Amino acid sequence: QVQLVQSGGGLVQPGGSLRLSCAASGSIFSIVVMGWYRQAPGKQRELVAFITSDGKTIYADSVKGRFTISRDNAKNTVYLQMNSLKPEDTAVYLCAVNGVPGGQGTQVTVSS
Repeated sequence: QVQLVQSGGGLVQPGGSLRLSCAASGSIFSIVVMGWYRQAPGKQRELVAFITSDGKTIYADSVKGRFTISRDNAKNTVYLQMNSLKPEDTAVYLCAVNGVPGGQGTQVTVSS
């Protein structure tokens, strides 16, 4: 099994930036894809961004050009740099391995 520990997030004004981190431990040899989902109140969970072990990335259309996902394979950690944040980015962000959410969740609130 893989254990995921998230950090980052919080409250930020519209237009601001935040960075999320997610560190994996355990059966890390099985990790191919790491990434992020988010879930806002009353809405379905949606994919935000994913990155493969060789650096290929996928982004939701709603975050393209504003969010950047990166990965440090030596540290088994994935990052999500979020810039130009909008109120509609407000959600609980969940780290995922191989498409399966497993982090504890991090609240991101974008509000003035």
